[in-house]
Amino acid sequence: MGKIRVLSDIVANKIAAGEVVERPASVVKELLENSLDAGATDIRVDTESGGRRLIRITDNGCGLMRDDAMLAFERHATSKLSDVSELDAISTLGFRGEALPSIASVSRLTLETVAAGERTGTRVEIAGGKMLDCADHAVASGATITVRDLFFNVPARKKFLRTEQTELAHIASLVTHYSLAHPDKSFALHHGAKELLRVTPVHTLRERVFQVFGDAALDELIELGTRRAELAGDNGPRGFRLGGFISRPQVQKSNRNSIFLFVNRRLIRDRLLMHSISAAYHNLMPSGCYPFALLFLDCDPAEVDVNVHPSKTEIRFRHSSFVHDFVRDAMRESLMETRPMASAPPPRSPAQPAAYLPYSEFSQSIETHRFDQPRSVLPDPWELAALRPPPAPPPRFDFQLPEPPPPQDPPGDTLRLKIPDTHVGFPVSLDLEVPQSMASLSQLRVLGQIHSSFIIAAGPDGLWIIDQHVAHERILFEQVLAARSRGAVDVQRLLMPIVITLTPAQQVDYDRIAGELEAAGFETEPFGHRTIAVKAAPAGLPQGELERVVLEIIEMAESELRRVSLDDLRRGIAASIACRAAIKINTPLDAAKMDFLITELAKTQYPMACPHGRPVALRYTMREILRSFHRI
Repeated sequence: MGKIRVLSDIVANKIAAGEVVERPASVVKELLENSLDAGATDIRVDTESGGRRLIRITDNGCGLMRDDAMLAFERHATSKLSDVSELDAISTLGFRGEALPSIASVSRLTLETVAAGERTGTRVEIAGGKMLDCADHAVASGATITVRDLFFNVPARKKFLRTEQTELAHIASLVTHYSLAHPDKSFALHHGAKELLRVTPVHTLRERVFQVFGDAALDELIELGTRRAELAGDNGPRGFRLGGFISRPQVQKSNRNSIFLFVNRRLIRDRLLMHSISAAYHNLMPSGCYPFALLFLDCDPAEVDVNVHPSKTEIRFRHSSFVHDFVRDAMRESLMETRPMASAPPPRSPAQPAAYLPYSEFSQSIETHRFDQPRSVLPDPWELAALRPPPAPPPRFDFQLPEPPPPQDPPGDTLRLKIPDTHVGFPVSLDLEVPQSMASLSQLRVLGQIHSSFIIAAGPDGLWIIDQHVAHERILFEQVLAARSRGAVDVQRLLMPIVITLTPAQQVDYDRIAGELEAAGFETEPFGHRTIAVKAAPAGLPQGELERVVLEIIEMAESELRRVSLDDLRRGIAASIACRAAIKINTPLDAAKMDFLITELAKTQYPMACPHGRPVALRYTMREILRSFHRI
């Protein structure tokens, strides 16, 4: 008897389920995408026990006829693909025909559906991949798919599921993301009797972002508008369109969980786009920090290969370099146009309980937020975006806060004399709605220094505090890059060459980047065994810093060349030169030098951050000042 045999459909479906159904959120994703493909405009998701006990998705889509309802559970049965040529331009979210049979093979599934225009619907019941019943059933419209006891027949897979709160967080995150991608549709998410999300149709993405995250979060975001690019092709130009929101550089997350990418409204994970986002914020954000980004890239379906993985979250672009540069440049242009700046932290009242303070651990838990009601307390919008539960205590998922206690008189002060406040309001008429931008840099009036390190200046929009070192660093960084691109770097020759000893690894990296060092203004040459002599350096770089800068650049090449582009390496070299040449803290400056710094800073493209991502300036707006003095 031969060794090769054909697997049964039950085994094959369970194997496919291992790729398609990773956790309850995977089930929600597949069924939610089917609802969207069916043209549904009202989608409701119900879950119990984090999706392990129950997942039910109800929609008002086109529904299925009886024969189609039964055929939908056959492997590779789909209504979205009929010819192999259509794989080159897939416009639907689903197309492989694997989701329903895979889910049905590891759960107890019930489908209730009715086709548009039909009076009688169909009810199909399947358990562990075996069809138990198919009968006529009264259904109002669309389809309802109920998935119970996920992995009941695959206990090994069930053991790998996380806690109820973690699995529910993944589901909530997924539903939230698709609600952002389709602002013209209604979405509702319930866990047991608790409503976690309810959004109604709106006209713009901005309105949907407000529904989900609130107006305070919008203040931290930059809207890209609609950015377009065209790529010449054999059949005419191919258009690409990018929109969405990105955060100011001062919003810095420790991971990529707050980056949401959609290509043709498909939620995806793509290293190319992730790198383009990192490149856009390069030299604007510290290393290891990530922004919030909600990006929608639309293009011809023929430009994207979505048939890469059964989960359909991985894609390939046919012109990857063009897409990478387009996304990076569009984000950079938005940051350059808006010039967002860091605001000074608001004053905290010592009498205010920690539970009611913005960005406290209490307010970051999911229970602090109810999407469809006014917000009395602002949760951290980026933690909410990731929708990950706090480590302790576990959230109740009721999204409600207790009312804060009313203010009470201090003990022993019950006979306190109430003296009326006779102070009048602020006499000057001011526009207190100040944009979070550095556009007024050129209008600042220098007042002085603090600790010979920070410049204090007054502007039409408030009081500014500028870090003199990082401000000068940003100025020099852009000057070095501009001179490098023109091939006109100012160089100073050294009276005596500086000899630097290298390790074997550093010697290899030096050989790789010797040309870049020369282009940046360093004249170097080998000087014996594993040593180099530096004969010239960029003008303005202190001689005492030369050896440190050269070694920094060589170490940068060792770590960076394996994962970033040559352009990023050049920026890193410019950043290192600028940092060492910039005015240091604890350096007294006269008024003329401080004015010069601010004037030159206003001319830069990105005055909001130094090349390493530290903020250049903080601003106390007039609203914040007046509020602190109880004038408003």
